[in-house]
Amino acid sequence: MDSSEFKEFSKSMADFIANYLDNIRQRHVLSTVEPGYIRNLLPVAAPEEGEKWQAVMDDLEKVIMPGVTHWHHPQFHAYFPTANSYPAIVADMLSGAIACLGFSWITSPACTELEMVMLDWLGKMIDLPADFLSGSNGNGGGVIQGTASEATLVALLGAKAKVLKKIDELTPNTSNDEGVAAKLVAYCSEHAHSSVERAGLLSGVIMRAVPAEDDYRLRGDALRAFIREDKQAGLIPFFAVATLGTTNCCAFDDLDEIGTVCRDEDVWLHVDAAYAGSAFICPEFRPLMKGVEKADSFNFNPHKWMLVNFDCAAMWLKEPSYVVKPYGVDAAYLKHNHQGTIVPDFRNWQIPFGRRFRSLKLWFVLRIYGVKGLQAYIRKQVALAKQFEGLVLQDSRFELVCPASMGLVCFGLKGRNELNEILLKKINSHGRIYMVPSQIRDKYFLRMAVCSRFCQPADMELAFHEVALLATELLNILS
Repeated sequence: MDSSEFKEFSKSMADFIANYLDNIRQRHVLSTVEPGYIRNLLPVAAPEEGEKWQAVMDDLEKVIMPGVTHWHHPQFHAYFPTANSYPAIVADMLSGAIACLGFSWITSPACTELEMVMLDWLGKMIDLPADFLSGSNGNGGGVIQGTASEATLVALLGAKAKVLKKIDELTPNTSNDEGVAAKLVAYCSEHAHSSVERAGLLSGVIMRAVPAEDDYRLRGDALRAFIREDKQAGLIPFFAVATLGTTNCCAFDDLDEIGTVCRDEDVWLHVDAAYAGSAFICPEFRPLMKGVEKADSFNFNPHKWMLVNFDCAAMWLKEPSYVVKPYGVDAAYLKHNHQGTIVPDFRNWQIPFGRRFRSLKLWFVLRIYGVKGLQAYIRKQVALAKQFEGLVLQDSRFELVCPASMGLVCFGLKGRNELNEILLKKINSHGRIYMVPSQIRDKYFLRMAVCSRFCQPADMELAFHEVALLATELLNILS
């Protein structure tokens, strides 16, 4: 393919994308294909001769679109949002064209330096303490990870290196003892994301889930009791995760209390604000992050709720050296003349080696929407969730599991869990809207997340009408 064909192909694709998003309401939100469908639509082997790009475009609607669940459909209310905007799509095109692997500064200085500046911009937008920022007088800095899962694992590994270094300084030649590593204990709320538990498994440490309060928040006293119990048992507490916006119900751990405990007990505190962190660009939501100055690392995902397409998980570290020094590898072919200066080699801040030019997406979105435009977007989606909450409260058959939080409403029919299990199956099989459930302790319920940037107040009316209609059908059958 030459450049003239590329121009035609890319223009055709741009038209396809714009038409797809403009008309996404006309599609079924949830794919209805059966497993293995695509194998029946494709040849058994790759073509011997190249095909025209027009043939590829012709096959999109026949082969790909039937198997797509449309995450940006205004009736997609499952999981949490995955961000999408035209500026971010265009930025990804440029990233693909430049196609650098920005594992070190020299591989493309703009890739590293734009990321440094964008993470400082973003940190200032959510009012992070200055010692998290690379443009401050401290040692901190930000980096774009692929997901919050990677950010948690990187933070845990940094905390592990820090505590082993301290043990080695106090009792030399013992930090590499397998018995010492086996005593390391990390902590999270019982409602923390599953990726936190997995980070413990991957790093080979004990991960203890601490019971939260009845409002689903982890409090400082509960964490302190666990830590002191483990210390008395001869274990070594070293890492804790506070979640701001849990996946189950968007609850906010008491970061201020947890931070005080972690400081008192010399435990690394990582903050996972993957979904809700985007809302902190709005000053009215920042009280929920009170105590963030006590944290050692912080993460939120602009690719969830801030119009920056996946993948873009923003992570800040006060002391990146705990990650860089123990886990950095500098083969001869990786060295360059500017190592150790004011610019980092981001390969040493992450699990993968290579990395895409992801900061372009942030730069494009922040410039084209501006802080005020992004704030308006967040506030609109929060208002839509409050609207849906109001509809739930008007119907005496339903109850809230907890007050609406950010863009999430957790609710269900009053009565047995089985009622809501059957109701959800009816909702998703009917196909007008798509939701997923959650369960906290013995309570099973439905989650209505405002996900699409195309959502309007009428979509909340439609979604609740659909839920209420199917609930009526179900209750009539059972009565």
